[in-house]
Amino acid sequence: MTTLSPENSLSARQSAFFILAKRKLPIDKTEWNGFFDEDGYLAKSRDSICVNILERGLHPGVRTEAWKFLTGYYSWQSSQDERLTVESSRRKKYEALCHMYEKIQPLLENLHQNFTETQNNIACDIQKLYDKDPLGNVLVDKKRLEKTLLLSYVCNTQAGEQREGHVWPPPGATSPLHHAPFAEYQRGFHEMVMLFQLMVEHDHETFWLFQFFLQKTENSCVITIGVDKNLDMLNHLIALLDPTFAEHLKGKGAGTVQALFPWFCLCFQRAFKTFDDVWRLWEVLLTGKPCRNLQVLVAYSMLQMVREQALLESMSSDAILLACNNLIDLDADELISAACMVYAELMQKDVSCLMLPPPPPARSLP
Repeated sequence: MTTLSPENSLSARQSAFFILAKRKLPIDKTEWNGFFDEDGYLAKSRDSICVNILERGLHPGVRTEAWKFLTGYYSWQSSQDERLTVESSRRKKYEALCHMYEKIQPLLENLHQNFTETQNNIACDIQKLYDKDPLGNVLVDKKRLEKTLLLSYVCNTQAGEQREGHVWPPPGATSPLHHAPFAEYQRGFHEMVMLFQLMVEHDHETFWLFQFFLQKTENSCVITIGVDKNLDMLNHLIALLDPTFAEHLKGKGAGTVQALFPWFCLCFQRAFKTFDDVWRLWEVLLTGKPCRNLQVLVAYSMLQMVREQALLESMSSDAILLACNNLIDLDADELISAACMVYAELMQKDVSCLMLPPPPPARSLP
C-alpha cells in the first residue's frame, strides 16, 4: 500500500509535469530490451520501469510484450526460457478450453439458463462494431471476437458456479479458470476485447490478456464487482476535495455520480481521441502508479471539467450528465497528468488514503 507523505505528493506532481512536458519519447523496443540481462531476467527495478511507463508511455512496438508483464501474463522474475514455456502453456490451455467449449456447447444451449441470451447479446453487440477503417481496411475479425467473448463468458460463469457450490462443469470437463474472478459478459466487453485483439497476433493472447487485465485491475470495470465501489469512492473523493460541488451533487444534481457508471464499465474507452489514448490510460492503470484505483481519480478529473459550468448554471443531474457525455476526444496524457495532480492534492490532505483500500485476496490464473 502506498503511504501518505510529502514525498509521494511531490513525486505525483513531478510525474504530472513530466507527462505533459514529454521530455522523453515513449519506451521503445531497444530501451525495453535493455531492461533485461542476457538470460532475459529483469536487470532494472520493476518500480522504476512502471514509473517510466506512467511518465512516458510505451511505443506500440513494445506494448504487447510489456503488457504481458504488467498484467501478470508473465512473471517479472521469469527468464526468457521460462516465458517461452509459459507462452506455450497458455496456448495449449486456450486450445483445451476451446475444445471443451465445443463439446459442451449443445448442453449449454439446452440447459444453461442465460447462455442463449448472452450469446444473442454478444452477436448483437459485435454487429454494431465498425470493423473497417476509413480506407476500407478490415480492423477486427468479428468471428474471432465473438469466440473470445463466448469462451470468456462460459469459463467465468463455470468458475462462479463452482464457487457457489453448483456441480459444474459436468463430470470429465475441467475449467482452468476456477480460481479466476467471476466476471460475466456485460455490454461493452466487446469493445474492450476488440482492443486486445487489435494489439496482439494470436487468439490465445487476446483471451488471456483480457482475463489478466480484469484481475489486475481488480474487476473495476465489472458492474457486479467493481463499479459500485468506484462510484462510492468517487462520491467520497468529491466530498473530501470539493465540498461545494459535493453539496450541489447532493441537491439539484442528485444522482449524477451513480449515473456515471458507463465511464467505469467501458474503462473510459469512449472518452478518447484514439485507440492509442485508451491503451495509454490502461497501461498506466496496470502499473499501479501513482496509486491503486487511479480510475477513480481519472473520473474525478473528468467531472471537474464540467464543474464550473454546473455550478454557474445550477445544472440539474440530467444537464450535468449531458455535459459529461460530451467529454470526448480527450487526450490521455492530459487526463493522466490531471489525475496525478489530484493524487498529490489528496496526499497533502494527510488523511487516511480512501483511494487505497487493502488489496483483495490474490487469485491466480493458470
